[in-house]
Amino acid sequence: MQEHLGLFINIWVKFYFLATPFFAVTMFLALTKGYADSERRKLVGQITLAIGVLVLGMFFFGSLVFKLFGITLDAFRVGGGILLFLSAVQLTQSNTNEPSVNEDEDIVVVPMAMPIIIGPATIGAIMIFGADLSSGAEKGIGSLALICAVLSIGLTLLLASSIKRLLGKKGLKVLSKVTGLILAAISAQMVFVGIRNAFSIPSP
Repeated sequence: MQEHLGLFINIWVKFYFLATPFFAVTMFLALTKGYADSERRKLVGQITLAIGVLVLGMFFFGSLVFKLFGITLDAFRVGGGILLFLSAVQLTQSNTNEPSVNEDEDIVVVPMAMPIIIGPATIGAIMIFGADLSSGAEKGIGSLALICAVLSIGLTLLLASSIKRLLGKKGLKVLSKVTGLILAAISAQMVFVGIRNAFSIPSP
């Protein structure tokens, strides 16, 4: 039971930070500037649903990609870890310019759900999560954790205006950079595990 709880919390927290929630808040507010609160709430529901469908699809069917292209899980770990590290560096160093869209442009799937929240590096990490979990119980716990993480992201977007008022632009930038540091650590772990397994190096 304790092991399952640890797995649940691990995946929930990891995916929440992989989704770069504070960067997503900044982009969401910029893309919905001038929108009424009711419009923003409706968009949050649609974005959350889109993220959930994308995430669960990759979680359950990502392993088929490995089989289709003959890619080993450890090779994907190294490649995905490097890509995630590059995303983390970009997040910690870049000064985000606020984008602009037409009022009639649909922002739900592109760019909010993908690539702002679910970027290439996040896709790789989710596929690895799914391939790592072999038993039905682990798959169930993993999918439940991902659903909770997606709902947490939706709640964060729902409270975007309040978060910005509380933290300010500088506060959001600082938290985005902290998120980048966490992603860098996750990427380093992915690369380390991939190399260790590929060369059969025993765990410390």
